[in-house]
Amino acid sequence: MNDIILLYDDCCIYEIVILTYFLKYTKSEMLFCSVNGPTIRASEGYSINCDISIDEIDCSTTRSFIVPGGDISHIDQKNVLDTIKNLNNQKAIIAGICAGVDILDKAGILKGISSTHSSDFDCIRDGNIITARPNAYVDFAIEAGKSLELFEDEEDLQETIEFWKNHKRIP
Repeated sequence: MNDIILLYDDCCIYEIVILTYFLKYTKSEMLFCSVNGPTIRASEGYSINCDISIDEIDCSTTRSFIVPGGDISHIDQKNVLDTIKNLNNQKAIIAGICAGVDILDKAGILKGISSTHSSDFDCIRDGNIITARPNAYVDFAIEAGKSLELFEDEEDLQETIEFWKNHKRIP
């Protein structure tokens, strides 16, 4: 099953870098997806080569779909919104952070659930949907990691929290 990260010009890589590290470290089938062509330029200035286009996504083999924040005018398109709706119908994990949450809302999948649009939480999961504010990028990565069962056990999860969130050295 694929974990797809939607990248687009002026997206914020820092919001998803820990989550992508977790995915890579656990040997997940991670694919970078674009609507802008094979290469995007992130808000931090990085050029990133994408693996697939939004139109090549196979919803039946998609485990998760991650949408970082940034200038979402680049992804405010029917094919993106339809893909999000279809993945939600398949019960894939859908995670948005910062302005990425706005695209999830625009796709209509936040209706009737708790999200950062309807609550004061910095990061919240309701069913298969995870939403986070930009300052909650560590919580976002941990919550997505839990949802995707990336941690070996509770000890691994707690060690990850201690290191990434509480900034404690791990022996």
